[in-house]
Amino acid sequence: MAEAVSPTTSEKPKAPRIGVFVCHCGTNIAGSIDIDAVKEYVKTLPNVEHVNDYKYQCSMPGQSNIQEAIREKDLTGVVVAACSPRLHEPTFRAATKDGGLNPFRFEMANIREQNSWVHMHDPAGATEKAKDAIRIAVAKASLLEDLYPKSVPVEHAAMVVGAGVAGMQAALDLANSGIKTYLIEKAPSIGGRMSQLDKTFPTLDCSQCILTPKMVDVGRAENIVLMVNSEVEEVEGYIGNFDVTIRRKATGVLSPAEAEAKGIVGGGCTGCGDCDPICPVTKPNEFEMGMAPRKAIYIYHPQVVPLLYTIDWDSCVKCGLCVEACGDKKAIDLEMQDELVKVKVGTVILATGFEVFPIETKEEWGYKRYDNVITSLEFERLICASGPTGGHLVRPSDGETPMRVAFVLCAGSRDSTGVGKPYCSRFCCMYSLKHAHQIIEKIPGVMPYIFYMDIRSFGKAYEEFYYRIQDEGAKFIRGRVSNIQEDPVTKNLRVYAEDTLLGRPMELEVDMVVLAAAVQPTELTNKTRKLFGVSCSTDGWLLEAHPKLNPCGTTTAGVFVAGACQSPKDIPDSVASAEGAASAASIPIHRGEVELEPYYAMCVEEKCAGCGLCVNLCPYSALALIEKDGKTVMQVTEAKCKGCGTCGGFCPGGAIWMNHFATPQIVAQIDAFLLGGEQ
Repeated sequence: MAEAVSPTTSEKPKAPRIGVFVCHCGTNIAGSIDIDAVKEYVKTLPNVEHVNDYKYQCSMPGQSNIQEAIREKDLTGVVVAACSPRLHEPTFRAATKDGGLNPFRFEMANIREQNSWVHMHDPAGATEKAKDAIRIAVAKASLLEDLYPKSVPVEHAAMVVGAGVAGMQAALDLANSGIKTYLIEKAPSIGGRMSQLDKTFPTLDCSQCILTPKMVDVGRAENIVLMVNSEVEEVEGYIGNFDVTIRRKATGVLSPAEAEAKGIVGGGCTGCGDCDPICPVTKPNEFEMGMAPRKAIYIYHPQVVPLLYTIDWDSCVKCGLCVEACGDKKAIDLEMQDELVKVKVGTVILATGFEVFPIETKEEWGYKRYDNVITSLEFERLICASGPTGGHLVRPSDGETPMRVAFVLCAGSRDSTGVGKPYCSRFCCMYSLKHAHQIIEKIPGVMPYIFYMDIRSFGKAYEEFYYRIQDEGAKFIRGRVSNIQEDPVTKNLRVYAEDTLLGRPMELEVDMVVLAAAVQPTELTNKTRKLFGVSCSTDGWLLEAHPKLNPCGTTTAGVFVAGACQSPKDIPDSVASAEGAASAASIPIHRGEVELEPYYAMCVEEKCAGCGLCVNLCPYSALALIEKDGKTVMQVTEAKCKGCGTCGGFCPGGAIWMNHFATPQIVAQIDAFLLGGEQ
C-alpha cells in the first residue's frame, strides 16, 4: 500500500495499527448481518490490530471500548462500522480524541443505511457487503494523518433575510441577546403572510392583535437595522465573516432620518396620507390579493412597519402632484435611485417564507375563470375586518352573501399528477376548519361543505378544534373534487366529486368555492439560497444539515434556516424554528471565534503551473492565483474551502492535495474494493 504524506509534513508515518469496532445497533444491523462472520473476516485484513463488537457503539460503554483500545493497543487509526456519518461521526471523533488519538484518524463504514436496511431480506449478501465496506474503510484509515482545525474570528453581527413572523422572531431574539442584526425584507413592510390573516387557529385570536405588537417591537429595537424594500444582491466570505451586498430599492419617499441626513429639518414621511388621494393612478392592491385598489404612492396596509409610503415606479407617471401635496416635509424624491449597501455579519438566518401555488394550473377547478372560485388567502382578506369588504363575506360576482360554501382541501397538495405538489402543505386542513367556523359565526343559516382526503390535525388542541367544527354543523365529505362547473346565469357552481365513504359519485350546487391551495417556496428563496450556497430538496424547500440533530443548520457553516422556507409550517412551528435558529446563530457570535474543519485543499507549489483552471471551477470562490517567489501559484482561502474536491479532480498537474481525501487515500479505497484486500 502506498504511503500518503501531506506536503506540509516531512515526518515518516508510523506503521498503521487499526482498530475496528462493529456496532449491532440493536437489531438494525445485527438482524441482517452476521456480526461474528464479519469480525472473523476483519481480523484477516492488513494493518488491523484490534476488532471489537458491541450492541450500541454510540453508548458510553461502546465509546469507552474505543478509548481503551486506542491506549492499550497503541492504535494509529479507528474504524467504526455502524450507521451514517451524518448521525454519529462527531460522536466517534470525540471518542477517538478522548482516547488520545487525533480525531481525524477516524473513518466510518456505513453498514446500516447503505446495507442492513436495504438488504434485510438478503443476510448473506448484506454480510459480504459489510465486509467490503469495512475493508475499504480500513484501507483509508491506514493512510490518515493528523489534522488540526483552525479558528477564525466572528463578526459581532447577524443577518435575517425575510421579515415574516419567523424572521421577526429570529431578529428579536438575536437583538435581545446583544447582537446587531440586519433584518432584510423585500416588501414595503414587515409582517409577512401572517399580516394578511384574520384569525389564527385553534384559539381564534386576531392575527393582527398578536402580530402588530411584535412588528412594533422590531421597528423600535435598538439592535435591529431594518431594511424593507431590500434584497440580498451578492454574498462573499464564510462563517464569521460574510460580506453581504444589499440592494435597497428606491421607494421615492424619505424617512425622517433620511430627510435629516439630507439637511431637511423636520422633513420626511410621517404617514399622513396627504399624497394618496391626490395621486391620479389606481392599481390593484397586492396585499388585498387584487380585490381592492391602491394608488401609485401607497402604504402596504394600515399596520405597516415602518409607517412610510412607497412609490410603485411601474405605475407612477411622475406628475408631481404628490410632491406638491407633501409640502414642507419634502419627503418625496421622484429621482431617487437604488442603493447598494455592504455589511459584514458573522451568521445568517434565511426566513424567506412561502408563496401560494398557482392553482389556476389545475384547470378543472376553474380558478380565474369563475368569479366565485377563490383561494383561501383571498377568503382571509374578504373575511377580515380590515379587508376590502370590511369583513363581510360576499360573492365576487354579484356582492351577495353566499349561503352554501364549498371548501376544497388538498387543492394542489398531495398531488402526484405532475401539475400539483406531491407533499402535504400541512396547515391547509386547519385553516379551512377555521374558515368554516368563521362563516358559521358570521352568517346565520350558512352551510359549509368541506371536501377532504384526510383531516390532518397534528398540533396542540388541533384535534379538539376539528371536533368543534363538526359539532357546529359543518358537513364533511371525504373525496377529492374532480370538476367544478359554473351556471352562466346564476353564477352558482356545481361541484363534482366522489364520496369515498359512501362509495358513490355526487354533485353539489354551491354559491362559492374556496380552494385550500398548496404552498411552495418563493422565487426569492431559490435566488437567495444560491447566493449563500444552501442546498434544497427536489421540491425547492431549503435543506437542513440534519433533519433530527441539526434542523436549523445548513450544509453551509454559519447559515441557518427558520420558518416555512424549510417546509410548510404553521405559526407556532415557525416561531419555534426561528427561536432555535436564533439560538444556533448566536453561539459562534458570542464565542467570538469558530473552529473550521480541516477539510480544505492545499497547493503543492512545486507542482503548480499557475494555469488557473481550478480557480474558475471552484464553486465557493475559495481559490485565487498569486505571485510568490517569482512564480504564479494557486492559493486557498481555507475558511471558504468546503473540501469538495472539484479543484483536485481537474488539476492537470496533480498539484492539489485534499486533506482527509488525498489521492493516495482514495486510490487505496478503490484498490481495496477491486482487489479484495490483496494489495
